[in-house]
Amino acid sequence: MNDSVPAPTPRRARVRAPELVGRGGWLNTGGTEYTLADLRGRIVVLDFWTFCCINCLHVLDELRELEEKHRDTVVIIGVHSPKFAHEAEHAAVVDAVERYGVEHPVLDDPELVTWKQYAVRAWPTLVVIDPEGYVVAQHAGEGHAHAIEKLVEELEAEHAAKGTLRRGDGPYVAPEPVATDLRFPGKALLLPSGNFLVSDTTRHQLVELAADGESVVRRIGSGERGFGPESFNEPQGLALLDGDTVVVADTVNHALRAVDLTTGAISTLAGTGRQWWQGSPTSGPARETDLSSPWDVAVFGQKVWIAMAGVHQLWTYDPERETVAVAAGTTNEGLVDGPGAEAWFAQPSGLAATEERLWVADSETSALRYVDLDGAVHTAVGTGLFDFGHRDGDAGQALFQHPLGVTALPDGSVAVSDTYNHALRRYDPATGEVSTLATDLREPSDAVVIGDDIVVVESARHRLTRLRLPEEAVRVESVAHRTQRAATEVAGGKLRLDVIFQAPAGQKLDTRYGPSTRLLVSATPPGLLVAGDGPGTDLTRELVLDPAVPEGVLHVSAMAASCDDDPANEYPACHVHQQDWGVPVRVAEGGADRLPLVLAGMDA
Repeated sequence: MNDSVPAPTPRRARVRAPELVGRGGWLNTGGTEYTLADLRGRIVVLDFWTFCCINCLHVLDELRELEEKHRDTVVIIGVHSPKFAHEAEHAAVVDAVERYGVEHPVLDDPELVTWKQYAVRAWPTLVVIDPEGYVVAQHAGEGHAHAIEKLVEELEAEHAAKGTLRRGDGPYVAPEPVATDLRFPGKALLLPSGNFLVSDTTRHQLVELAADGESVVRRIGSGERGFGPESFNEPQGLALLDGDTVVVADTVNHALRAVDLTTGAISTLAGTGRQWWQGSPTSGPARETDLSSPWDVAVFGQKVWIAMAGVHQLWTYDPERETVAVAAGTTNEGLVDGPGAEAWFAQPSGLAATEERLWVADSETSALRYVDLDGAVHTAVGTGLFDFGHRDGDAGQALFQHPLGVTALPDGSVAVSDTYNHALRRYDPATGEVSTLATDLREPSDAVVIGDDIVVVESARHRLTRLRLPEEAVRVESVAHRTQRAATEVAGGKLRLDVIFQAPAGQKLDTRYGPSTRLLVSATPPGLLVAGDGPGTDLTRELVLDPAVPEGVLHVSAMAASCDDDPANEYPACHVHQQDWGVPVRVAEGGADRLPLVLAGMDA
């Protein structure tokens, strides 16, 4: 007989949830404005996101199963919190909600009011509110859906017993569908026939258009999300592998697919359908290796190069050996040049190959980068994660805003689809000058050259637009921006960095093979950090900031692995939790001497 008393489940911290406020109002509610009081009795999951952010898009996909399984008890609310100036435009948020298939209410918070009330520091962040209106958990980054589901099940049982759980239909109201031939197209390819192949991203298809760029010749793919032999999932980039085969970056399937232009048959070249996580193989047989949100593809140096937006890297696919491998990037997010193995990217989203260079639209740094024949990475235009705008002139001071596409032009220059500036820009390597070719485009995401014309994918106008390549560039008034996100005031000298991680209920840190946590810290400019940079396994670290450097960005990357805490289970299920923070800081007298960043749990 066992007389021991089981230890009680520790009580969760209870903090009253701040109200939901956003000047942009509500989407996907049929016009109804909601308060937290209206949602009392339901479990509310706030998803702080911004539509430029690939990690936010990953979380949208992670939440779909939770959303469906607990539809009568859980209300997911997306709180759109913009990084870029364009993302603060209400019409752009409306477009993004449709583009990415968001099937829950969204609060448009262009001034970051609710973001600040909840002390959010990173995109994406998930906050769980119980049926009585208290915050009970916060998670930053990806990989938390399983932990939130366990918490939801606990809350359902607890509040059903208390009589405080209210079941029923949620507040989501689907918008009316709009009939267009294309819906948020991503990339385009000129076929040998003179027709265009376009990735019709939101409808999970490829569409072949006649040479006029308007008449539909055929559709490839079922139009339903899937990874089967007739399906895509938000396809993006396209490249011609040979006269009969097109390589497709099947973004949300985390795969490269091939389309036979003769038959329309779809097959898989690379990827497993699973998302790559830290610790996964970085090379190997193509169909056995996980990928992460491939956004564009281009043939360069006998290989297919992949803009692997989900992990801030460039990979290659070797068609002869049928293998994939990392070519450049460390998975750290930022702008660092040098040998491929040391370079940093930030969501590379567009590729264009010439004989000597692979051009890269590096969207989150609003930068134009390139890889040379030796594999080294260089920056032509751009300065970092938080500087963007529309400024022409010398490349050293020119600005883009989240470009998604780049196109090689016949004269050796390149056209940049400057997506959030609604413009087509040009960079000339011979002069080092940036100019504007066209404005009044709506979220251009790619372009194709045909003779003296350039055909632009106007993603948010759902069409291809043909322009004559101008001999002289358009002139626009210069605008420079920095992200609206406020800098954190910190004291010069010692700064305690605490990354908070609490393993989900029923799990523990996985220490079977050594430390299960990882922390990497750096700064822009590097001189901001006197001590405390580099890798380590402890999630708490003492940093030393140089008081003579007035401001900068702390780059913090954290990872923790947790497994089911069941001694009887020889093969427990394990999960990786990870997040990268770019924290703007300002050194000020009287500033904070502690910087808490919540990976999972609550900051006590």
